[in-house]
Amino acid sequence: MAKEPLNAAAERAGLRVVDDPDDASLALVDLTAPGCGPAVVELLTSLNGPHLTLIAVVSPEPRGFAAVDTLRPADIITHQGLPHELTWRLQRAAERHREREEQARSQTDLALLLELTADYAESSDVEALLHGVTRRLAEQLDIARATLVMVGGGVDEGVIVAASDDPGMKDLRIDLARYPEIREVVRTGKPVVMQEAATHPLLGDLERQAVAARGIHAIAALPLPIRGQVRGVLLLRAAGRRRAFSTREIDFLTTVAHATAVALRSASVLQSVQTARLAAEEKAASFKPYQLFFAHVSEGVAILDDEAAVLSLNPSGASMLDTTAGEARGKHLNQITQPVDDGVLMELVTSASRGEARMGVDVVVRTPAGRCLTLSMSAAPLRDEDAATILSFRDVTHARKLEDELRNTKDFLERLIDSSVDAIIAADLKGRIILFNKGAEAMCGYTAQEAQEKLNALQLYPPGEAQRVMAQLRGPDMGGKGRLSLTRQELMHRSGERVPVNMTASIVYEGGRESFTVGIFTDLRDRVQLERKLYDVETRLEESEKNAVIVALAGTAAHELNQPLTSVMGYAELLKRKLKEEDFAYRPVDIIYREAERMAEIVRKIGKITRLELKSYVGAKQILDLDKASSHEE
Repeated sequence: MAKEPLNAAAERAGLRVVDDPDDASLALVDLTAPGCGPAVVELLTSLNGPHLTLIAVVSPEPRGFAAVDTLRPADIITHQGLPHELTWRLQRAAERHREREEQARSQTDLALLLELTADYAESSDVEALLHGVTRRLAEQLDIARATLVMVGGGVDEGVIVAASDDPGMKDLRIDLARYPEIREVVRTGKPVVMQEAATHPLLGDLERQAVAARGIHAIAALPLPIRGQVRGVLLLRAAGRRRAFSTREIDFLTTVAHATAVALRSASVLQSVQTARLAAEEKAASFKPYQLFFAHVSEGVAILDDEAAVLSLNPSGASMLDTTAGEARGKHLNQITQPVDDGVLMELVTSASRGEARMGVDVVVRTPAGRCLTLSMSAAPLRDEDAATILSFRDVTHARKLEDELRNTKDFLERLIDSSVDAIIAADLKGRIILFNKGAEAMCGYTAQEAQEKLNALQLYPPGEAQRVMAQLRGPDMGGKGRLSLTRQELMHRSGERVPVNMTASIVYEGGRESFTVGIFTDLRDRVQLERKLYDVETRLEESEKNAVIVALAGTAAHELNQPLTSVMGYAELLKRKLKEEDFAYRPVDIIYREAERMAEIVRKIGKITRLELKSYVGAKQILDLDKASSHEE
């Protein structure tokens, strides 16, 4: 088939077409091409042939499919489906190839790990064993070199105990200042992997130059933990075709490093077990006088050697840890206590071995019976010449549980009090503030810290009110002795403003004696302001109703008075017309007419009244100001 469609399909599938079969993972063979047989045979018999995943292009007829029986390809495609299916087929074949390769590598790793484990269990020649480990790892991973380096208590010097490329290399001391990757593993206790070693920031300039000069592409350093400390490092360097370490390989190497550490520890134990047993028995005998004394102590007591191994354990301690003195003797302290955090326990013991006494350190342990206990431990040096430590401990599991419950209850109540919108204030009998919640801060203008440090409860009330409240609390009339039912009160704000509140209070007694008082205050400022507004509205409404009554009365009076006044004025005018000015009756009739006119004007003003306007009259009396009450209509 043409190369251009193949390149395009491979690019869409995330693959790359190569010319050398040794660099390939997948192979696409066109069985429809004339004379393809020799080329296919040459491909399958090449060095990389057994590892290739095949995709075969066949003709869409029975003999075309029969031609692939001997090849057993991973997938088959015809020319008709080639333009549409090739990308998809390539992707699926690549996935299956990766899965097959991963399974093959995992099986190889597992086989090597089983071989190494068997060697660790059977071999007594530690030096030959370690060289064999490094050699096999280098061969299987195709790396330049694998090295085992042991380190001491510090991080200044290490010892190469085995190297994959030199069976005779052992006990070679090296300066760890030139190996920052080893120092980092010892410091952190975790693997260090440098995929681009020549540019990695952990290395200095000189180390980068040395790495580049040797053609090293990647470095992996794995810790060998022995008794909780990194006592060695498995160091691997990749060069040549090997460019990097995969995550699977690092996991495999970590497992190998742990197995190697266990083997080294077991070899060390086998060589020293007899000597250690004799030494432990001698030390245990020397502590016999202490054992007789500690046998009757209710607390657990253990005597430890300089490596934190148990020399003696009293009956109380053995019972507490669900073990016996005989079972505990010679075992490491961590082994019989199984602490949740062994760092805390070992720091306690280490301090004692340095001559520092430590008291009351809580350590959570697990017993063989499955119990989880909290022990309060104290450690002190017993004798300087033997560097022995005496460890005492008592079971505080129940006490710590109660403390936690009380602490949680206290935290809950504090949150509950602080979340209250009402002010809650407590004070002792001298007026010192002991509780001042957020509501009190908002109501009084002081912070809780200011109130507790500088404020007296007397200052929160108007002068004399605090004493009156205490008298009510102690009396029987306001809710009973020691209680004050809901009452109206005022508190003093920091600014001097008087804050109206509803208040309830009580006295807290301890053993029948007054201990402190607590009050709950509800801010009434918004309610008082609302009441004031309602009063103003009601007042204006009453005034409006009065005005309406007056206006209605004035209108009625004006209407009723107009008719008789009109008659009086009409008859008076008729009489005036029939009389002459010199007649005796003319003047009285004229007066009647003019006064009737004045009354008519007054009636008109009464008819125009729309509001109530008063003016002073004789004495303290007030009467309607007719002119003002009707003037707005003018």
